[in-house]
Amino acid sequence: MEARDLVVVITHGIEHELSSAGLTIALGGITAGLKVSIFLTSAGVDIVRRGAADLTHVKPLESLSDMLRDFLARGGTLWACTPCVKSRGYLQENLLDGVVITGASVMHERIKRGAATLSF
Repeated sequence: MEARDLVVVITHGIEHELSSAGLTIALGGITAGLKVSIFLTSAGVDIVRRGAADLTHVKPLESLSDMLRDFLARGGTLWACTPCVKSRGYLQENLLDGVVITGASVMHERIKRGAATLSF
């Protein structure tokens, strides 16, 4: 049986604990056997700017930077909203390796195929 998809939408950046909560839930989804993708939109794209996640650690959770590394290492997909990235003046080289800059259509395709969704 193929793993079910989970799409986690994160709209909060390094200044808000919900970005860490969203990553924790996404990692839990991978542990549960789900195929997890994160779509970062609005201030959420700030968490994948190189060095930015190093500034956030909501205890007792792991640091945001460790969770991002773990998520990618465990096969998670990390999408960053194209207009949100552009509006902040970020380029691909400003973002962590493994982040895909894309529009929402990739997320919508997963949802049309039955993906569960969560938003933070």
